[in-house]
Amino acid sequence: MGSVALKVFADEFELKLLTPDIDIEEKLISHPDINRPGLQLAGYFEFFDSERLQIIGYVEHTYLSHLDSSTRHSVFQEMFECGFPCLVFCRNLEPHPEMLGLAYKYGIPVFQTDRVTCDFMGEAIRWLKVQLAPSITIHGVLIDIYGEGVLIMGESGIGKSETALELIKRGHRLVADDAVEIKRVSKQTLIGSCPEIIRYFIELRGIGIIDIKQMFGVESIKATQSIDLIIKLEVWDSKKEYDRFGLNEEFTEILGNQVVCHSIPIRPGRNLAVICEAAAVNHRQKKMGHNASQILYDRISKNMIT
Repeated sequence: MGSVALKVFADEFELKLLTPDIDIEEKLISHPDINRPGLQLAGYFEFFDSERLQIIGYVEHTYLSHLDSSTRHSVFQEMFECGFPCLVFCRNLEPHPEMLGLAYKYGIPVFQTDRVTCDFMGEAIRWLKVQLAPSITIHGVLIDIYGEGVLIMGESGIGKSETALELIKRGHRLVADDAVEIKRVSKQTLIGSCPEIIRYFIELRGIGIIDIKQMFGVESIKATQSIDLIIKLEVWDSKKEYDRFGLNEEFTEILGNQVVCHSIPIRPGRNLAVICEAAAVNHRQKKMGHNASQILYDRISKNMIT
C-alpha cells in the first residue's frame, strides 16, 4: 500500500492548521482507516494503531473537559509519545492548551474542521481508501459503454484502439488508451483511470496520435470508471473451439478481484464495436437478473423433455 501527502489530505478537506509552526510538507498518510481515541483517552493503549489519523469529536472533547489539567496532560503525553500522522478536531472544537504544547513538542500537526464527526470520518475513509488502494498498470483500453466499464485487452496491434475509436464515434466515452491504471478500492470494485501524461490521447498506427477530447468534445471522455467487464481480443484460431452458448462465465483476476471476461476471436468482417456494445448490454442484463443463455437453455431442455 502506498501513501498520500498529509498536505494533500488537508487541502482536500479544507482543514485549518492549528499548529502552523509544524511543517506538514513532508508528512505522509499510509493507512486508510481513522481512529477516535476513546479508550486511549481513558488510558488504554494496548492495541493503539499509531498509523491512523486521530479524530476528536464532541464526546471525546466533553470527556477531556471533565478531566483536570494534570490528568489531561498525562493522557496527552502518553498518546503523543505513540506518534501518529495528525489530530483533527471536528465541529470547530477548540483543543485544550495542554494538547497544543505536546503537539509542538512531538511535531504532530493538529487540524480543525467544522464538519460533523461521523460525516467527516466517512468521507475521509472513502477518500483515503481510493488514494491508498493497491494499484497496477496494464496494457489495454478502458471504455464506458452504456455505463458499464469495459476493459479491452489483447496483444499489441490487434485493433484495441481502432475499436475504441469506433465506440467513441457511437457515443461512448474513453477513459484510457494503451495504459490503464487500476485501483482495488474494495473486494468488489476496481477503478480504472489513465496516467496524466497520456490522458485522452489515442494512438492509431499509420496516423499517429489523436486527441479525443479536442476532436470529439468533453462528452467523449471520462476521468475514472469502474471495471465491470473484460473483453480479450485474439486472432481467430480455426482449431480452437469457442464458447457459443455463454452458460459458464469465465473470469480474469486483477488485484485479487474476479472480473467477467469474454474472449472475442478477430476475423475480417466482424464489427468489434457492435460486439462490445452487445457484450456490455448483455452483462448489464445479467446483473439485473435476465440471462438470455439460461432462458434459451431452459426452453431447449423443456422442448426435449416434451
